Amino acid sequence: MKKIRLALLSGGDSSEREVSLNSGRQVYEALDKNKYDILRYDPKTDLKQIVEDASSIDAALLILHGPNGEDGTVQGLLDLLKIPYQGAGVLGSALAMNKLASKKMYEQAGINVPPYTSFSKGDRLTIDAAQINSWIEAIGLPIVVKPACAGSSVGMSIVKRKRDIAEVKADITRAVEKAFEFDSNVILEAYIRGVELTCGVLGNFEIEALPVIEIIPGKEYEFFDYNAKYLKGATEEICPARIDDAVRQRVQDYAIAAHKALFLRGYSRSDMILSNGELYLLETNTIPGMTATSLYPQSAQVAGYSFSSLLDRLIALAMES
Repeated sequence: MKKIRLALLSGGDSSEREVSLNSGRQVYEALDKNKYDILRYDPKTDLKQIVEDASSIDAALLILHGPNGEDGTVQGLLDLLKIPYQGAGVLGSALAMNKLASKKMYEQAGINVPPYTSFSKGDRLTIDAAQINSWIEAIGLPIVVKPACAGSSVGMSIVKRKRDIAEVKADITRAVEKAFEFDSNVILEAYIRGVELTCGVLGNFEIEALPVIEIIPGKEYEFFDYNAKYLKGATEEICPARIDDAVRQRVQDYAIAAHKALFLRGYSRSDMILSNGELYLLETNTIPGMTATSLYPQSAQVAGYSFSSLLDRLIALAMES
């Protein structure tokens, strides 16, 4: 049987470059070398080479995170080169990468999200006591402040309740400045305390919801931030999640609804919070982490997919769409 000539892309130039490179190494090791002739590329340095090799590439496997990898830019290049790839196309990638755009799509689809507001660098906004009080009235405290376009909780802060409004102002100002380092649009969102859940889906036309994972960050972490995600032992992950069947079905329904609302294909993973019986959808990842112990492969393994067979399935879905 003729081998599939596969382009494996990892690295890139986003703040999540090292995560992408690590995932790319593990994916390379897991791929069946009897099935694939693998060409490895780093979009930071190898875009010209991809263009030159395009006519001989059967499919691409994108293991990229953040801007210029997960936002539709690389997907657009591959579309022009007529190279099929796993996961979302340009539109879905761009929508999911922009948390503000995706929230609006969720709301239109009837999916519950935490209360939020947003603004951009171009807005003439004065962060004063009146403005802060209006945010607190609309959203409450604590407030999550994050860039609209970033992954792995990069640039995110939590502003807590303080006795003095001046302290809250100082904290929000610092949080906004931090978020603006990563994007020109910032989201302020209600901090929901509850059980953190995530659910992956798989398929192009017939979409399968994978088992739900419960995420328990270590006590030293306020939320599932960058370190909690990637430091070994920092987070406990339980699959299947310790929830009843009715809640599990709601979580899986939300994951499928979010996937469809953002015009995704192939696969995705949506993150949620369960609080006092209310389910809130936070965001959807179009290229979930793909080390052997990442959330999506963990869930797929419970569903019966080994890491290697999951990669086979994603490549098959890429070539079918």
